[in-house]
Parts: sequence; structure tokens; C-alpha cells
Amino acid sequence: MRTLFVGDLHLSADRPDITQAFLTFLDTQLADTEALYILGDLFEVWVGDDIAEPFANQLADAIKLAAQKMPVYFIHGNRDFLIGGTFAKRSGMTLLPEVVVLNLYGIDSVILHGDSLCTLDKPYQRFRKFRNMAWTKWLYAHLPKSKRLGIAAKIRSRSQSSNQQKSYSIMDVEPDAVLELLDSTQTQQMIHGHTHRPAIHSLTNGKRRIVVGDWYEQGSMLCVSQDNIELIELPFGK
Repeated sequence: MRTLFVGDLHLSADRPDITQAFLTFLDTQLADTEALYILGDLFEVWVGDDIAEPFANQLADAIKLAAQKMPVYFIHGNRDFLIGGTFAKRSGMTLLPEVVVLNLYGIDSVILHGDSLCTLDKPYQRFRKFRNMAWTKWLYAHLPKSKRLGIAAKIRSRSQSSNQQKSYSIMDVEPDAVLELLDSTQTQQMIHGHTHRPAIHSLTNGKRRIVVGDWYEQGSMLCVSQDNIELIELPFGK
């Protein structure tokens, strides 16, 4: 048996190739899998469960079929932090907290989306703190749909423009933040996404940090079993 992790799919109506790749993944890659974890940014943008696009509802139906065979867990990303209980119920996913500790085949592990570890990006961390406030989410959820869509479009545009001006080191996780989280959770292994830099990093004292890949040019999954851990690319169209 094995456990699979995916993240950073950034699904949207204007990238049907990624949507189809994920549907194929759900249909062909889950054999001998006891749990599937989606580590955030399943969608490029999410403005509310009440404005789910048709392609998102199609995905919900496909995820629910998978969830009838195994648990499907979801951790919010920075793009889809507004996914709520309505969509989760429709898709059969279990919503998890931002940081989760679990024993993964005998190894104490911590899993998360990963944006909270990019502590050198001060403007983003300020925005993240504001975004996560309960009253901010409540206010946003009660805005007219057209207003929410407009705000989401502006945030996406500003994010893309801002990221072009930032160095790779600022947008990557901060090493001290990684070690602090491993120490505070008393775990040996960290699994996250967000940075779009898939790799298995060896750290001090036998610890390691594993980054799942994005789905912009190909699919990507992390496969963890009792005897092995492997990052696997899934070429589109196969």
C-alpha cells in the first residue's frame, strides 16, 4: 500500500489540459493507494463555493468517486483558501488544518501547503495574516459575486506582477522556518508544495524536506510507501 500527495495543480477553465490530466490521474493512478492528500492550490483561484465553475463541479464528482475508495484530504493553498464545507462535501474531501502531523509508515511527518514558510517575503506574509482573519473571510463571502470575481482577478494580477520582481530566495521557504516547524512538531519529515520546486532535501539530524511538483507542464505526484519515497512525473496525454 502507498499514500499519494499532490499539489499546485492550479486548475482553471482556460487550462483544460491540466484538468484532463488530473481526471486521468484519478482514474489511473490510485491503485493500491490508501489515502490521497491534496496540499493546496488545487485551483488557480477560488472565490467561493457558490461560484464554482462547471469544470470545478466535474472535478468534484471525480474526486468523490475516488473518495468512495479511500480518504481524500485537502489542505488549503494560497489560491484556494476559500474552499469551504459545501464544496468539500460535494467532492468527498476532508478539510484539514494548515499544518498536520501524521505518522507516515513509521516516520513522524508534518504536511502543509508551504506558503507560511516563505518568511522572507514580508509583504506576502502580511497579506496572508490579513487574509486568514475570520472577519475578512466573512466579509468577502458576503460581497456580491461580481465583486468577488473582480477582487480575485486583481489579486491574481498583482501577485503575478509582484513575483516577477522578487528573487528566488525570497519566494522559497526559509531554512530556519523549516527547522523551527520540524522542531516544534517533533517530526523528522516535512512534505509541502507552493514553491513549484520538486525535490527531496536531506537536512540535519537525518531529517528531510520533500516538495511536491506543480502541474503546469506535466503532472506530478509524491508516492510514499513503507519501503520507498519517490517523486513521479506524469506527462500530459499519457
